[in-house]
This record gives sequence, structure tokens and C-alpha cells, in this order.
Amino acid sequence: MPDGPRAIFFGSPDFAVPCLEVTAAATNLCAVVSQPDRPAGRGKQLHEPAVKAAARRLGVPVLQPEKIRTPEFEAELRAFAPEIFVVVAYGRILTPSLLAIPALGPWNVHASLLPRLRGAAPIQWSIIRGDSRTGVAIMRMEAGLDTGPVAAVAEIAINDDDTTGSLSERLARLGADLLAETLPRIAAGPVTLAAQDDTASTLAPPLEKEDGRLDFAQPARAVSARARGVDPWPGATALLDGEVIKLFRPRVVAAGVHASARVIAAPGTVLRADGDGMVVACGDGAVAFGELQLPGRKRLPIGVVLNGHSIEPGTRLG
Repeated sequence: MPDGPRAIFFGSPDFAVPCLEVTAAATNLCAVVSQPDRPAGRGKQLHEPAVKAAARRLGVPVLQPEKIRTPEFEAELRAFAPEIFVVVAYGRILTPSLLAIPALGPWNVHASLLPRLRGAAPIQWSIIRGDSRTGVAIMRMEAGLDTGPVAAVAEIAINDDDTTGSLSERLARLGADLLAETLPRIAAGPVTLAAQDDTASTLAPPLEKEDGRLDFAQPARAVSARARGVDPWPGATALLDGEVIKLFRPRVVAAGVHASARVIAAPGTVLRADGDGMVVACGDGAVAFGELQLPGRKRLPIGVVLNGHSIEPGTRLG
């Protein structure tokens, strides 16, 4: 095993895997804690978290408790005699008694520039709210929601075409690189910490399915940001002929004039639909969507969808 403090890693999704690999290389990684396997997909078969699969490849034991607020789970953790916790997108709030276990502290890699966007969905809301920059912060955890003092921060720009999926990939790598720099400093101690300014904090609550519903009365930039922020989940939705469709790959374009009626189209009106995309009027400007998913179908380029499904200019999306 590598030299370094005895560590336990907490994490679940793909986003946490690069940090798990860094932790395994920089510490004596004793165990990994991840969410239980959950049913997913149409067949509702059990799927294991990405972190569990990665831990198995690393040969590290994995704990998947259904409940973490139990004396039994706390005793199980203490039995490993951990000196440090590394927590990355685990999905549950650790109790004060658990946070007090490691002498070198519990540390969280959080995907925002704290104190901005505290909470479960910082990547999604950074896009939806139109931020131009975001980043990762390594914070010493305490009982409050992402309120602990910060040891290190790294920033990146949010691109105009970034989705939650693409931005998550870049932030996962950025967080792992920052963790690789910070873990040795934590182990050597003490680490300089910067208190957060609570008056500057904002919240990033978990997304709900309803957060995917597009409001075309909003400006085009807001509609595009919403669609990108909810990609891949829950996906941007609208009503077409009374049925829910999903829209992807938005880009802001100038609002055109309806070719036949020669009048400015109302928000939600399809201005054009061809191989280049489906252009929809917004409250200010328009958005061209490059991909569409019809009910019960796969996500496909608009040009492919139009081969078997006609969407005429003037059609209104609800």
C-alpha cells in the first residue's frame, strides 16, 4: 500500500472516480463508502455506483450502508482507524460524530467556488444561472451545509456549449488535480484555511423533474442555459402536439420572421426545422436545438427525426 495517512473515501457517481484514484495513490486507502446498488433503466436491474466499480478494480473494500446514522456503521468506520476522510459527491450528509472520527479531518471536494452554490447540484445551477466561471473547492467539513473553511480553490470558464455532462467531466479532472496537490499538505499539516463569507452564499438544491420544463417566454440565453443545465438529467422538456418531448444541444440565434406569415412569432413557435436544427422563438431571440427525443424514442439529431416526423414552421411548443 502507498505511504500516507489511513484514509476512507466516500463517493458514488462517475464524478468522484478521479478523486478516488488520487486518494488511492496518495494515502493508505483502507475502505470506500458508496451508495447502495439501485435499480435503473427500463428493466430496473440493479446497477452499482461508479465508485464501487472503481474501488473493486483498486482492490479496496467497499461499504454500502442503507443507513449511516447508526452506532454499528460508526463502529465499522472506527475499526479501520482512519486518519482522514475524503468525501466527493457521496450523496448523504455525514453526522457530527462521523466527522469527528479522523484526526486529520474530513475533507470534501465541492464543485463550486464556495460560498457560491452550496448544496447538491452546484454544476447544474452554475449553468442554469448563467455563470461564466466555476471551479472546485476543497473544504474541511463541518456540520453545516458546505459551510466549512476552504483549503484550496481552482477555477475554470464555463463554455457557451457546456452541459452539466461536459462540465462535470472537466470539473472532475480539475478536482482530482487539486486534491493531488492538497492531500500532501493536509498530511503534513497544519493547512491554512480561509473562512467562508456566509453573506455571499447561494444555494444549489437538487434538481427535480419539473426543473427541465422550458419556458420560451424567457430570453433565449436563459432558455439555452436551462436546457444545458438539465442535460443529461432530467432533460429539457416541452410539449409538441400534446406530448412531452426532450430537446438538446441548444444554441442561441437571432429571432427570425415567420416566412409565410411575415410576423414576429410568439414565444414557443417553431421558426424553422431542418438538418441544421429546430429554431424556436423565445421572449428575446431564439434557440436552435440540434437534437430531439420523441416519446418512447432515442435522442437523435433533428435531421434524423425529420426523416420520419414532420415539424412545420408555425408549430407551437407548450
